[in-house]
Amino acid sequence: MKYPLNYKDEFSYSLLFWLVRFVRYKLTTLSNHQVYDKVKILEAIDMLSNDKVSSIEELESICKKARKAGMIGINTYATPLLKLYTFLTQSTLHSMEDIDEEILSDFLSVETSTLSTASKKNYRIALIGFFGYIDKQNENEGTSYVYDITLKMSSLQGKSGQKLPAFLNQKELEQFLQAIEQAQLGEKVAARNKLIIKLIVYTGIRVSEALALRCKDIFPTQDCYLVQIRGKGNKPRVVMIRQSHIQSLLNAWLTQRLSFSPKNDLLFCNTKGNPLTQSYIYRNVENILTQAGIRKEKNGAHMLRHSFATLLYQQKHDLVMVQEALGHADLNTSRIYTHFDKERLQEVVSVMDNITKQENL
Repeated sequence: MKYPLNYKDEFSYSLLFWLVRFVRYKLTTLSNHQVYDKVKILEAIDMLSNDKVSSIEELESICKKARKAGMIGINTYATPLLKLYTFLTQSTLHSMEDIDEEILSDFLSVETSTLSTASKKNYRIALIGFFGYIDKQNENEGTSYVYDITLKMSSLQGKSGQKLPAFLNQKELEQFLQAIEQAQLGEKVAARNKLIIKLIVYTGIRVSEALALRCKDIFPTQDCYLVQIRGKGNKPRVVMIRQSHIQSLLNAWLTQRLSFSPKNDLLFCNTKGNPLTQSYIYRNVENILTQAGIRKEKNGAHMLRHSFATLLYQQKHDLVMVQEALGHADLNTSRIYTHFDKERLQEVVSVMDNITKQENL
């Protein structure tokens, strides 16, 4: 069914109407392999139907519930669009036709100035997707309004380019691992919390990938555990970890886990049997880093993945190995870790050394 572009008389209500329709559309089309509570997703879809949402706060609450039910991908669209609503309704716009590419570029300039290039791309994807949806779904007396929003990436990348990710060097990783052993990460669930973080440190998997693991995804082979991962785009891969690194923690957690009645065979759950949130893991990692006396520009759990990849490349000098271990779709994504290879940089330095020697002859 198609709707007039200005569905309501007031601009803020029309904008909210289209945001609600778009979020509902994304909930029905995004990958749902990590969804553990389909009933809550269906409830969210129902709430987004038939003008039941009356405020942006209500829409934000529905998005949060959908994410907690396992529809993690909704954040890619909800976060930028909820901020866009605030930005546009605080402006002097009077109708949906007043929105143009220049206004959206201003929004991106303000909201993404401190974000990484990847996050800027996500904002761009969300905006293009939203206005592309409106282009297809609006109609009034047989005619449609077309925004044709493109938002060229050159305007989003800025002058600074892509930043190198923060990472722990080998000495800092040793400090971090020692701090894990000493950390107080909740008396009742300390084994679970330490196990998750060690899995990330020793395999380089994403936090979301660790929290989506099922019991059937980890099994022993010789002196290691094979771990089956579902990465971005539902892409499967396998990682491996020495049993000695996690065995005692795994035994302790599996014994305790049964008392929590975990849902959908999740390997990790909270005391109510529901999935853990990524923010909870990030807080635990930050606590350990603080205890170890380590401070980086970005002090989060994703830095552990960068640390694993950096150490892997420094020791093996094999980009394809890094790509496969981290589950990168494009080898160029893995190429950033070559910037941390001091041996390669020293080889570059030696080129000028040779020239200097010839001049001195």
